[in-house]
Amino acid sequence: MELLPGLPNHVALDCLIRMPFDQFSVASSVCRGWKAEIELPGFRRHRKSAGLARSVVAVAQARVDPNRNPTAAKLSSAPLFYRLAICEPETGYWSELPPVPGFPDGLPIFCHLVGVGSELVVIGGCDKVSWHVSNSVFVFSFVSFTWRCGADMPGGKRLFFGSASDSDRTVFVAGGHDEDKNALRSALSYDVAEDAWVPLPDMARERDECKGIFHRGKFHVIGGYSTEMQGRFEQDAEAFDVATRQWNLVQDDFLEAAMCPRTCVDGGDARLFLCRNDSVMVCKDAKWQVLAGVPAEVRNVAYVTAWQDKLLVIGSGKFGEPHKGYVMDLKKSTWTKLELPPEYSGHVQSGCCLEI
Repeated sequence: MELLPGLPNHVALDCLIRMPFDQFSVASSVCRGWKAEIELPGFRRHRKSAGLARSVVAVAQARVDPNRNPTAAKLSSAPLFYRLAICEPETGYWSELPPVPGFPDGLPIFCHLVGVGSELVVIGGCDKVSWHVSNSVFVFSFVSFTWRCGADMPGGKRLFFGSASDSDRTVFVAGGHDEDKNALRSALSYDVAEDAWVPLPDMARERDECKGIFHRGKFHVIGGYSTEMQGRFEQDAEAFDVATRQWNLVQDDFLEAAMCPRTCVDGGDARLFLCRNDSVMVCKDAKWQVLAGVPAEVRNVAYVTAWQDKLLVIGSGKFGEPHKGYVMDLKKSTWTKLELPPEYSGHVQSGCCLEI
């Protein structure tokens, strides 16, 4: 079947890969040939090899009324309504995704967002009023621009776990705590294409409130604490080798200080980054050092992600203030302010970066 009448298919494909990602669903509805082509894994690879892939940041962000009095917002005790927002950092364009099925009043709080290929996976979380923990899984396709329900995460209720993706088809989950607040050592993997969960070997130790990162081909689980420690974070990290299906200790003093590891992110190369004490730290060859100061407007850091020699920090100058964003050029160690429209200045609880 010809993709475009009168043109060779390779020329037609070069045309298709140039469309904006938010038009994939429209193009897929034109004809069966276009739909089949856009849904192929090779379509995404072709966009990437041609330099046309776009980095998209998806966040669980509190909805705010841009006309609301800031002082009243700080004093309000009402639970926050979190929705899914996406940002294209290169253009500064923000938009909102359709609600997750069954959650018209907002996302489960503390849910995890993981990017897998051209899909966004939302895992777990809990009800903001009843605190009922959910093991639900939902997958959003940027090709069809629709949601589908995935298989629930097995193994009992789990909250504050670490998660990450190989960016291809697999999500990894480890640690967290159960309904009785017991820290967990168990781990799982989720094949998004097959909609199937597989148990992994247990980690060497319990890790509640750990951070999951896919780094240098391995699933790293950083920090966290045991049931007995209750909030006193460890400094070490473990890494799961996908090939050997074994865990290995990375190093005892991986973080150099006992701290919450939530801002730690993979830089896409051999480096890791995190925000600590108003500074961006970089780790290379197992050594941490200060790279640059964090801009004053985002020193109360809520969220960090990295892509293609860029680092995004979203936060506020003081607690309760509208959130702002800054992007660092990691080659030059310089900051550029990312404009957040007032309606997208709410607190960011979690997020991920996709390359579409």
